[in-house]
Amino acid sequence: MDIQVGIDDIAVHMPRLYLSMQDFADLRSASYAKLSKGLGLEAMAVPDVHEDPATMAANAVARLIDRNELDPRTIGRLYLGTESALDGAKPTATYILDMLTQRYQDRYGAACFSRCDAVDLTFACIGAVDALHNTLDWVARADDEDRIGIVAFSDNAKYERHSSGEYTQGAGAGAMIVRKDPRLLVIGPVFGVSTRAVHDFFKPRRKMPVRDMLEHVLHLATKAGAELPDGLTDRMMQALREGEDSLFEGETITVHKDTPLFDGAFSNQCYRQAVKLAFGHFREESLRTGRMNTSDPVLTEQWSRIVCHLPYAFQGKRMFPDIFHHDRKHRADWAPVAEQVGPAPARDDYADEEAYQADREAFRRSVSKTAEYRAFVDDKIERGQRASSLVGNQYTGSLFLALMSTLESDLSQGNDLAGARIGLCGYGSGAKAKVFEGVVQPGWQAVTAQFDLFGRLAERTPISAEQYETLHRGAQQTSVVSPSKEFVLREVKGGDQEGQRVYAWVA
Repeated sequence: MDIQVGIDDIAVHMPRLYLSMQDFADLRSASYAKLSKGLGLEAMAVPDVHEDPATMAANAVARLIDRNELDPRTIGRLYLGTESALDGAKPTATYILDMLTQRYQDRYGAACFSRCDAVDLTFACIGAVDALHNTLDWVARADDEDRIGIVAFSDNAKYERHSSGEYTQGAGAGAMIVRKDPRLLVIGPVFGVSTRAVHDFFKPRRKMPVRDMLEHVLHLATKAGAELPDGLTDRMMQALREGEDSLFEGETITVHKDTPLFDGAFSNQCYRQAVKLAFGHFREESLRTGRMNTSDPVLTEQWSRIVCHLPYAFQGKRMFPDIFHHDRKHRADWAPVAEQVGPAPARDDYADEEAYQADREAFRRSVSKTAEYRAFVDDKIERGQRASSLVGNQYTGSLFLALMSTLESDLSQGNDLAGARIGLCGYGSGAKAKVFEGVVQPGWQAVTAQFDLFGRLAERTPISAEQYETLHRGAQQTSVVSPSKEFVLREVKGGDQEGQRVYAWVA
């Protein structure tokens, strides 16, 4: 008999601020109709001054601990999925443990988290799925039936202003209890995987010659009206070479940026391809291990709901026409769809890759417009989009936000999902996809009733376009909304401890 391991509960923490997509569209002279009706975007979550990936995750874990009355000394690990690391060596998970220790040490002792294993896992947006996969195995192999792990996820999905990714921005964090015999969702042991090395989205270590930086600053000084002598750059460089300077230690300086380099169209293509291949791998492994209903091997029909990584709300439904076709093309019920869309383009019929991809995209659009596909989306995918529309991209958390959105929406509609199978499709640029399956447990309604996801989203504070710009540039000095009952970033130190981050709980 299989060991039943999975997600016992989920909690999230969202920034209290948001920018409406109408205000964003007005700010950037963009089409609100395209952003809203075309991509499903209504608002983006924006972190306040006192918030960062560590505080957001710590707040989510604390919510989970308090709601479930967990003794921190029983938590054996805290694995964090993030692509918004705060340090090149020190894991963000340790900052989270520091905050949690501050909060719970009076009750459980200063060493209450000292035996908790902690680490960050990074693979773009799929890092939290990797952390979950790893922790499921860790819980399953334990002799202790009460072994508990927490998987956290936290990111600030920030893009350059005026870039083509800016409208997908969002932020937030969450945490999941992973244990045997979970109340919410049992995760099966089969994971379909697809990995290949691509550069669709990445955050490189960028280097800039010191000379270029100095020349840029002097150019700005000249534009501001300063009169500068000739040869000043050369003399400054010579002074740097002859002296000691803590900032410029060499001829180049490494620049860290939270914002990525990316190719949106290529990333969408990589996403579709990776999930399709992972889906095929999952199907093969399910058949091989006897975990699939072979009398009806159409997985997307066996799954009552499908939950996807959503860099924007409608990405899931835009990505799935390929799998919808692949899963049904040999069945009789594909015939009426085929009459509407025609045959799918075959790669061998094209000498030119660009022409093939263009025709594939046209085929996908045709499939997506059929009544059959729209009914499929409404039944299996749409509920997961609802929270994403109000938050934006969460990077590692977007899949699990979509899961919460699905479960809470079904609960509010009075649907009983007990025993239902949910397909989960994660993706991380770079690129990797994982497809796995969860079975909803009889106690799911009581757990889901405590989410209050949409209620808390409705309580957030809207900000103006001007406030958004100030926060994005890092020019805001004080919190827009005073923190209350949450962890906050108090200080980033300078001097000998330059970069050390100091956190505290605000009652």
